[in-house]
Amino acid sequence: MPSPVVRAYRALVFAVIALFLSAGLARADLVWTPQGGWRTEGGVLSGLVGDDATNALELMNRARAAEEAGSARAAIKDYDRVTRRYVNSLYAAEAYYRMAHLRLSRQQYFKAFEAFQVLVSRYPNTPRFNEIVGEQYRIASALLDGARNRMLGFIPSFKAPDRAIIYYEQILVNAPYSDYAPLALMNIARAHQQMDSDAEAIDALDRMINFYPQNLLAPDAYLKLAQTHASLVDGPAYDQAATREAITYFEDFMILFPSDSNVAEAERGLGDMRQMLAESKMRIADFYFNRRSNYKAARVFYNEAITVYPDSTIAAEAREKLARLDAEEARRASTAPANGGGTSAPRRKFLGLF
Repeated sequence: MPSPVVRAYRALVFAVIALFLSAGLARADLVWTPQGGWRTEGGVLSGLVGDDATNALELMNRARAAEEAGSARAAIKDYDRVTRRYVNSLYAAEAYYRMAHLRLSRQQYFKAFEAFQVLVSRYPNTPRFNEIVGEQYRIASALLDGARNRMLGFIPSFKAPDRAIIYYEQILVNAPYSDYAPLALMNIARAHQQMDSDAEAIDALDRMINFYPQNLLAPDAYLKLAQTHASLVDGPAYDQAATREAITYFEDFMILFPSDSNVAEAERGLGDMRQMLAESKMRIADFYFNRRSNYKAARVFYNEAITVYPDSTIAAEAREKLARLDAEEARRASTAPANGGGTSAPRRKFLGLF
């Protein structure tokens, strides 16, 4: 029986050999020529030996021959056999890549995306990583723009913007630091807006400005956030939370990007939202004055209407009503009992002030 030293030495040797072989496999590339078919280049192994290597190479050559002859369906079948039978080989990665492109040529967008996804998941060190993410982005964008997935390569299915959203989210997971990530978030927002899912659109835009604040798309994200919140405003008689959010993002846009070509559009949006919020304050103030005779509360909201939009017609109206309110309070004070005793004068609702 070998001594512990000998066993340790053998284990070290085997480990070095395995490391060397795996490095050779990682460096190897598959190259195809019409004359010689597929061959490995730049490495020492395909990941297979013996009959497996022979059979895998035969399937790869047969698939490529079918592909070159224009028989995409037959090529896909053989490439699929390679991916299922020789998962850990160099051939499997190439088979997934070629199968994905063939499915894409047949407008089988769902299966093409899935093949690309398996490729980047199982073989994340592939030198084609950026190219594959780009292909996935183009598939998602095609679906968002109305392309129809074809079942069996010729039967068109329904439009699938929801599937586009799923694919964009997957791209964010695959390559969060790539140039495609902020584009994916902007398109997720666009897709949700098309589907009238404003809350989800806001979430995507919010992720965009938080994760990629220095990206060239950040100004558009801020403006779209403001506009999306503005679209949720129902009127001055309703809750103004969306109005306040819209004002915040319009102001942020104008502060952060003062030279942007859309500043004038943001100014118009900001003006509309301030007008809306000021009108809301006026309605509350009128309610407190006319329905509750609560002059203190009315004064607070008239002043808030002025603060929200000081240069507006609403502010001018609020100032006028404050002056008339002051006059009414002064009149009431002058008619109150001088000694403050006895029964006070009946409280009368002043209906003619407004």
